[in-house]
Amino acid sequence: MNNEVRTRFAPSPTGHLHIGGARTALFAWLYARHTNGKFILRIEDTDAQRSTDESTQQILQAMEWLGLDWDEGPFYQSERLDMYRSYVQKLIDSGKAYWCECTPEELEQKREQALKEGRKPKYDGTCRHKGLGPGPGRVVRFAIPPAGTVSFDDMIKGTISVETDELDDLILLRSDGMPTYNFTVVVDDATMNITHIIRGDDHVNNTPRQILMYEALGLSVPVFAHVPMILGSDKTRLSKRHGATSVMAYKDMGYLPEALVNYLVRLSWSHGDQEIFSTEELISMFDLGDVGRAAAVFNPDKMLWLNHHYIKSGDPARISGLLTGFIDTRGFKRPDMDYIERVVVDVRERTKTLADMVDFGDFYFQETEPPDDLKAKFFKPELARIFTSLVDKFEHIDLSNHDQTEDAVRALLEENSIKFKLLAQPMRVALTGKTVSPGIFEIIATLGKARVIARLKKALACMETDQ
Repeated sequence: MNNEVRTRFAPSPTGHLHIGGARTALFAWLYARHTNGKFILRIEDTDAQRSTDESTQQILQAMEWLGLDWDEGPFYQSERLDMYRSYVQKLIDSGKAYWCECTPEELEQKREQALKEGRKPKYDGTCRHKGLGPGPGRVVRFAIPPAGTVSFDDMIKGTISVETDELDDLILLRSDGMPTYNFTVVVDDATMNITHIIRGDDHVNNTPRQILMYEALGLSVPVFAHVPMILGSDKTRLSKRHGATSVMAYKDMGYLPEALVNYLVRLSWSHGDQEIFSTEELISMFDLGDVGRAAAVFNPDKMLWLNHHYIKSGDPARISGLLTGFIDTRGFKRPDMDYIERVVVDVRERTKTLADMVDFGDFYFQETEPPDDLKAKFFKPELARIFTSLVDKFEHIDLSNHDQTEDAVRALLEENSIKFKLLAQPMRVALTGKTVSPGIFEIIATLGKARVIARLKKALACMETDQ
């Protein structure tokens, strides 16, 4: 017997990959990797009206960006319709499914009558024993066993039991010939030999029905693990009003994939007090038994903190490569990679996303004219003489050498008996166009002599104009 663990992720391509779906995929991927099993990707695209190729591609891109590689697939349900119908026929032939001719109007009347009489508004089995065959407007229903209990041991939620008389004869095949979700997932998971179904706990109510279908088809029932919901800060289901909910929106905002993975895994899972995990550590440590039952609350500030950690500690060369798209988006001319890497080192302590790095460090990529109020405040005529000396000293030294630059500035301060703070902000404003920036000597080394001299001379011209 093959004991290999096989997990799957099965999104519907009706929109972007949502944060909640990404966490489910991550848990399934980690469990497969932790157990040396296989992770299968399936695209559930039987809803022809809402499924799009664009959504499919966006989901695949998001998975790849997060590093959630799959071992098999992607498989597409739309290519497996004949197989689903053959399994429906097996159930009909064995008397475990039947054709139903009840119209939507009749079903609504039955529902209203049941509610009026205080009964559960479920299908009453009118067509179960009619022996009907296919026909216009007819559907196929699953014959739920009339009495009994369905129990399963959820790896996260524990034992769950449901009485079969609580369930109704759900539709397997719609009148247009399309199979329904609850049936296709059973056939798919069985034929793909999925051993562990890890999914959101909004599917818990589907599980007893699906178990009955496995049994009716004589198939092995997999292990289930239902992960808790992700809530917004107001404890309601996470939605757009809480901020971005799609994975690729965070990529576009300048988050690193490892930060998002690290944050998502900590929603309902923990390992002691550890907060920061490498991928290797996650694979080694992850276990479904450590996933909590309570809903997780999404905290954007915590995710931003993690992103800042990965930006600060990441390889500057890699961060530089990721930064190029943000430089292009801002319309800046892209400098060489060595220059971008120096910018990354300069700004990473003060910025939390890739977008922040470009916005905060915009002066590295273009000359930023200081606003008039800063010019008036810092480009004082009495500084003209000192700035002239500063430019002269800088023209004769290697500005990429921090020590040489600092020595030159220190000598200038001593010659003029002034404190550095008198010169620091005028220099900062001249070089960056703003009053907050990385360290002045880091900026000078990165900008290079040509830019530094040109910008200082512009400031000097302002000072001299006001004399």
